[in-house]
Amino acid sequence: MEKMKQPYHEIIAWREAHALTLLVYRLTEGFPSHERFGITSQLRRAGVSVEANIVEGRAKNSRADYLRFLNISDGSLQECAVLIEISTDLGYLTEQQYVSAESQRRRTGYLLNQLMIGLRKQQPSVQDAASTPSTPLTTLTPFPL
Repeated sequence: MEKMKQPYHEIIAWREAHALTLLVYRLTEGFPSHERFGITSQLRRAGVSVEANIVEGRAKNSRADYLRFLNISDGSLQECAVLIEISTDLGYLTEQQYVSAESQRRRTGYLLNQLMIGLRKQQPSVQDAASTPSTPLTTLTPFPL
């Protein structure tokens, strides 16, 4: 089946995140059945979240929103790190599988970080200016309790 090309396919960080998701799904197929609703599900959801937040952020109308979603993506990537480690410590992943998953996760993380750095260096757009409050948050009066 030939898939339709999507704009996010051009984002290298997304491509690596997608490869991570596919790897996670393949690796978790071998996890014990009693983990189906535990670490298997958690690791799969975290992997999908990495790439889904890259795509969702890309669709937003401002750089600030895009960066916010990339930050969420990075959090999910860190969640993958600890879940991969736990899976290895529990004996669900071999050392070779761990190295493969961790290498893919690090590659994805590096590219995600580079994407965020690049976006931060860009000049603000009209949408960014419109979404930035004119009054600094530090000058606002706190809400009385």
